[in-house]
Amino acid sequence: MSDSVSARVENLRDEIRHHNYLYHVLDAPEIPDAEYDRLMRELIALETEHPELVTTDSPTQRVGDKPVSAFGTIEHKIPMLSLENAFSEEELREFHRRIVDRLDLAEKDAERLEYAAEPKLDGAAVSLQYENGVFVSAATRGDGTTGEDITHNVRTIDSVPLKLRGRGYPSLLEVRGEVYMPKAGFEAYNRKAAEAGEKTFVNPRNAAAGSLRQLDPRITAERPLDIYAYSVGVVEGGSLPDRQSEILDALQEWGLRASPERDVVTGVDGCLAYYDRLGKQRNDLAYEIDGVVYKVNELRLQRELGFVSRAPRWAIAHKFPAQEEMTIVKAVEFQVGRTGALTPVARLEPVFVGGVTVSNATLHNIDDLHRKDVRIGDTVIIRRAGDVIPEVVSVVESRRPEGTRSVSLPKKCPVCGSHVVREEGEAVARCTGGLFCSAQRIESLKHFVSRKAMDIDGLGAKIIEQLVDADRVKTPADLFDLEVDELAELERMGEKSAKNLVSAIEEAKETTLQRFLFALGIREVGEATALGLAQYFGQLDNIADADEETLQKVPDVGPVVARRIVEFFAEPHNTDVIAKLKKLGVKWPEKEPLSVPESGPLTGKTFVLTGTLSKMTRDEAKEAIVALGGKVTGSVSSKTDYVVAGEKAGSKLAKAEKLGVAVLD
Repeated sequence: MSDSVSARVENLRDEIRHHNYLYHVLDAPEIPDAEYDRLMRELIALETEHPELVTTDSPTQRVGDKPVSAFGTIEHKIPMLSLENAFSEEELREFHRRIVDRLDLAEKDAERLEYAAEPKLDGAAVSLQYENGVFVSAATRGDGTTGEDITHNVRTIDSVPLKLRGRGYPSLLEVRGEVYMPKAGFEAYNRKAAEAGEKTFVNPRNAAAGSLRQLDPRITAERPLDIYAYSVGVVEGGSLPDRQSEILDALQEWGLRASPERDVVTGVDGCLAYYDRLGKQRNDLAYEIDGVVYKVNELRLQRELGFVSRAPRWAIAHKFPAQEEMTIVKAVEFQVGRTGALTPVARLEPVFVGGVTVSNATLHNIDDLHRKDVRIGDTVIIRRAGDVIPEVVSVVESRRPEGTRSVSLPKKCPVCGSHVVREEGEAVARCTGGLFCSAQRIESLKHFVSRKAMDIDGLGAKIIEQLVDADRVKTPADLFDLEVDELAELERMGEKSAKNLVSAIEEAKETTLQRFLFALGIREVGEATALGLAQYFGQLDNIADADEETLQKVPDVGPVVARRIVEFFAEPHNTDVIAKLKKLGVKWPEKEPLSVPESGPLTGKTFVLTGTLSKMTRDEAKEAIVALGGKVTGSVSSKTDYVVAGEKAGSKLAKAEKLGVAVLD
């Protein structure tokens, strides 16, 4: 054995201890799980090859580092051990083979061996203790033998029962589970924190761990935490079922939550089928998971299999491909979107993450880039989940080399050279080139012809790009005088396809005011706002002539939206395009505007309509309310005066009842 091997082992131990401290003690992980796993596996491999180097204080011989002294401590009478990991089908099959060999099972019995399978939540492991059915304490896993006393915080989690339900539970019962923050709660919390200028969390796992380590339980109570039970520890004064799956069923009967995705599978093929199924559901689940866990279902067999120094022999975590990885920022470029918004995009050293090779990741906006302090040359953590665009999560500052370059907002559009402006109070900077900017032109046209706008079938992105590149189409109006001959000459277009496209363009001339308004791409005017404008004003000219005060009479149109609409119709090139579209035959049915009195019996009252009304449509009801001076909005809030509920009213009715809003039939 060389001195270099010994030195490498010590370096690995020091680095792993450093990351254990950041993760378990400070709740501030610096590297993704995949990188930590690689470090640990390298150390395990070296210690396996050179057993004389194994020491009792090696990270492979223990679960974590000591908890912080700010909390009291609780000793785990039965250690809370971690699990071995499988990263491939081959490693899972090897795990199964070891179990079969140790139990000396025949081939047919091996195929019938039951495993309890469940998602591996990405949260914080905890231990809950119940005495005579009453919750008395909670602890973190800590170093596996001693954890931090977090009783005061766990009590604030609604899904933790303070008293077990039913009967039959042991007089002393230790329940082990995973506290996590659901995706929706995590996103809402971070959004609120960012708006308040407060620190945001890197991921839901970090959010859960940080929330449990608050000295003030009132802070924890504000965090959207939840829990799933996955096993038991100490059990006295009673007994439990003899199968892992039945224990979870019993815990659920007593009021504790267990994963609804749990299952019992047979053999290694059953495990793999479950892994594939959960992998497909992963992005649709309400919480983050990073793999699945298999446990030999029979406790009798678990006892026979026993433990190794740091993990049970009868369980394993089968990890999904990493959704977070580290790579290097090679450059930062700015993309220009349909509305002229400039989005910084990091060009990366290609890295395999989330099942694909990623070379670009979004930074959302210039504030996001500066808040994360991303520089060219930095090592960064990127995240990819499903079809979501990869994003830069954070910078690994300890790996920042000398000579990194900061990134500034460009003064001119990288596409057309027009000035870039950023309005006060807005996070987004925009190109002022409008329809003159080819980047905006292409995206504006794609939006104009999209299904929910003018819905021109067959006019896809590739054709639009060719027409813009050839300078044949500069505005939406130019689409309506395209001819078969010129379209047939485009790449992947023949005469038949060209004829079909011209027919589709002709059909699209017959539209609705709502679709046309949405197609124009006015900033802040989505489908719902376009519908409200069309219903309220009835005619396009009425909208174009309205001032900001008048526009704000439309439900859900506030000062910002009203200003955007006024600015849009004040631009001569926009009204010129609309006039040309009309001249080319684009039309829609128009009607008289709603008659809105200056005051009426419902003035100052806000209504929400839900369900199927018995004697009129919702649109008719809306017009009647507005005619009496009232306002109709699409969502229930504490400011809503009345909810009109018809048949099959759903979540809006439930929210009204929760908020104490008056409900009318």
